[in-house]
Amino acid sequence: MTERELLIDCLQRLNRAELDYMLTGSMVSNYWGIPRSTHDLDFVIQLPPTAIPRLVEEFKSDFHLDDKAIHAAYQPPHQFNALDKRSALKVDFWLLQPQPFEREMFSRRLRVTLFGEPAYICTAEDVILHKLYWHKLTPSDRQLSDAAGVVAVNGTTLDRIYLQKWAEFLQVPETLHSVLTGAIKPKHT
Repeated sequence: MTERELLIDCLQRLNRAELDYMLTGSMVSNYWGIPRSTHDLDFVIQLPPTAIPRLVEEFKSDFHLDDKAIHAAYQPPHQFNALDKRSALKVDFWLLQPQPFEREMFSRRLRVTLFGEPAYICTAEDVILHKLYWHKLTPSDRQLSDAAGVVAVNGTTLDRIYLQKWAEFLQVPETLHSVLTGAIKPKHT
């Protein structure tokens, strides 16, 4: 199973389960920016405890998904994963948190069609901000390159006021400036 096939499969399962989700991470920076290879999928999911059985039911046939890990995700780091038994590729699920930026990002998610499937993804601006925030937490040239790739492809259409506002909030305004001005460039793959 390829990453593309896994993405389609996961989108179908999440849509059938009628769960509120948003695709994030490298798959979405690939959508908005300069594509690179990635070996997992990242979803932010709104998962009330009453919805856990629906999620487990949708994923149980082809994924290793630990019910205890799902319940443990209600505590930090608020994350669990599902391992695809067919390919050994990993799907990370992050529970939506009440932090202002996460809520704003989730409320702005867009409904698009990816490979024929309806999908909810974060906006180009939110990909940039999220990548810069993750770089601040755990420095990585990959995060910076992904953000720069989104800017390179969408530069003139980006909401700069929104970017500045949340960059201040996330304490990444200098890094955002470097990405927006081209001082940090994307790696072409």
